[in-house]
Amino acid sequence: MNKILLHIEGMAVLALCLYLYGYLQFSWMLFLVLLFIPDISMLGYAFNPKTGAKVYNLFHTYSISIIFVIFGLLLSNLTIIAIGLIWTAHIGMDRMLGYGLKYPTHFKDTHLNRV
Repeated sequence: MNKILLHIEGMAVLALCLYLYGYLQFSWMLFLVLLFIPDISMLGYAFNPKTGAKVYNLFHTYSISIIFVIFGLLLSNLTIIAIGLIWTAHIGMDRMLGYGLKYPTHFKDTHLNRV
């Protein structure tokens, strides 16, 4: 049951980000171009699983993406807000699909698998 709730939570975050992104009338082309950029962090696995997990998790935690949105709001910078929303949407999409934060043991060993 907990795992299902985490998937639903990811879907809710994705839906909220999509709504806000559309409401603020940001570029959907920019959204499509940047949506999968956080997955570049998987390159950390080229070194070893421990480094890969650290880099991947850094780019797949809500904290940093939400900080981007907050800074964008504080600075009245629409570009930073858009990037933060896209980034947060990516994380929500990943959670919805079952991709969680990684453990240093293996790429497929995530917090969603251990729930």
